[in-house]
Amino acid sequence: MNRQDRIRIILEKAFRPQSLDVIDESHMHSGHQPGFDGSGETHMRIRVVAEAFTNMSRVERQRAVTDLLKAEFDGGLHALSIDAIPPEKA
Repeated sequence: MNRQDRIRIILEKAFRPQSLDVIDESHMHSGHQPGFDGSGETHMRIRVVAEAFTNMSRVERQRAVTDLLKAEFDGGLHALSIDAIPPEKA
């Protein structure tokens, strides 16, 4: 199973989102570091809309997502762009 799918499963289980997009943007960073060719699912973008984010600050929402994905960071995820919002702000 690839990182994109693992992230999707983790977030679906934790937040039961109304909508979820997990996008691999690694190819956009090719050449940014010596030897990096843009492969390896190292740079991801997430957009998640879920009731679970209601009454949470932006920082709390970001932290809730990153805390769940610690194993992915430990396993090579380098950058994560997060747009986590409650339904009323979608």
